[in-house]
Amino acid sequence: MTHPLLKSTGSGAARIVSATTALVLATTSAHAADGTTTINSGDTAWLLISTALVLFMMIPGLALFYAGLVRSKNILSILMQCFALTAVMSLVWLACGYSLSFADGGSFIGSLDKMFLKGVTVDATRSDCPTIPELLHFAYQMMFFLITPGLFIGAFAERMKFKATLVFSIIWSLVVYVPCCYGVWHKAGAFLGLTGVIDLAGGIVVHITAGVAALVACIMVGPRKEFPSAQLMPHNLPLTIVGAGMLWVGWFGFNAGSQLAANGAAAMTLIVTHLSACAASVVWMLIEWIRNGKPSALGIATGSIAGLAAITPASGKVGPIGAICIGAISAWVCWLACSKLKHKFRYDDSLDVFGVHGVGGFVGTMLVAVFGSKSFAGGLGDFTTGKQVVTQGLASLYTILLSGVASYVILKLIDLTIGLRVSHEEENQGLDLAEHGETAYND
Repeated sequence: MTHPLLKSTGSGAARIVSATTALVLATTSAHAADGTTTINSGDTAWLLISTALVLFMMIPGLALFYAGLVRSKNILSILMQCFALTAVMSLVWLACGYSLSFADGGSFIGSLDKMFLKGVTVDATRSDCPTIPELLHFAYQMMFFLITPGLFIGAFAERMKFKATLVFSIIWSLVVYVPCCYGVWHKAGAFLGLTGVIDLAGGIVVHITAGVAALVACIMVGPRKEFPSAQLMPHNLPLTIVGAGMLWVGWFGFNAGSQLAANGAAAMTLIVTHLSACAASVVWMLIEWIRNGKPSALGIATGSIAGLAAITPASGKVGPIGAICIGAISAWVCWLACSKLKHKFRYDDSLDVFGVHGVGGFVGTMLVAVFGSKSFAGGLGDFTTGKQVVTQGLASLYTILLSGVASYVILKLIDLTIGLRVSHEEENQGLDLAEHGETAYND
């Protein structure tokens, strides 16, 4: 049936409508051909929420988790470091961190083309995530940049100078975090000559880098003066448990948000993240129950973080069964690192950053090659397990060497200039008063 308008205007109107339709179709085809699409409101909304969730992991999540573990005279120093790093690292990310991590450049690091978001408009998108604004990609990745140094401050808690912490975090992030982020995420797994490296949300980029830096730093700064003769007990475990719960919630944005879309892949990532944390919590609880006769609140909270760290690199490839396996294995291995390895080698990793994040991140980075393969039940990865194990192992080794050597050099230079450690008097007094002139509790 002919439209009344076409009846009244004749074939000329029909030709105009036909030409307009052809133009629209041609434009749509051109957009499809060059790989661009319109910004999707659902994807954008999910990434906005995920960005807030990852910030929530740092302040207040990580801040409270660590604050409860230190002694009462050092709680404000931990909170101050988390807040200061949130602010300082965000500014560094704007100035050059994002550009060096996500602007096309050389084989090792990006260019400075996007310093201070130069050329990034409100409508701009990236080819690897065309359904969200690039500004949102900038904001989301900024949260990873600021929380990574936040992890390693727990290793040298209660004894490192505040200014040394800030300087180390800034330089380390540009020297270590940025090239890892550029290779693993911007170049889609083309990392230091390797190809096909799997790390959805930061097993390599966040947890191994920070864990190794934590180990090097706690050794170079030296142990707390009471270690290991005295038991250095957490002063407020309820704060730690609350912080762990906040981290667990925020981790959904950390992992599922890394799919950069609101889709089935994000839903599966959220599910396996939760299941890994559950499995690790239960296994850590059972280990303590069997060995000590009583399960502890600190143990189950620590186990959950181990499971979350381990599933992070694998969460885009494994199914529910694989997630439970990774969580269970990571709990056992991380428990050994925290309870046996640390005491055997007598390094004072105050809040077990290396034992939980470094070891957990490594476990997950390796096990994705096993449980993420399609040959395993629920696995989504199209790769050969043996070959992927080699790739993941080499990527982990390169990261360990990069973070270890760089951390040592940076810390050595800081020690020779402004110094790493507070004085014995200041350590006795507590960093809250010595470094910030405040106390958390009034008698």
